[in-house]
Amino acid sequence: MQELLAIIAKGLVDDPNSVEVEADAPSEDGTVVYHVHVAEGDMGRVIGKQGRIAKAIRTIARSAAIRNDEKIKVEID
Repeated sequence: MQELLAIIAKGLVDDPNSVEVEADAPSEDGTVVYHVHVAEGDMGRVIGKQGRIAKAIRTIARSAAIRNDEKIKVEID
């Protein structure tokens, strides 16, 4: 899942070397929180107008997680 999020984020930003994806330990209900870190200048590219791109990234990640019987949450930092 980390690789998927990294590939998506690197395709959107100007500085792909600054993209980092970290995963927290699963919570009590089994949800894993993924944190996507990008350069400050690229935040707008990853979030998009009115959060549309961020919402699309979360939708794709949730769809992939469902195929693997996982619960995830994606945060863009």
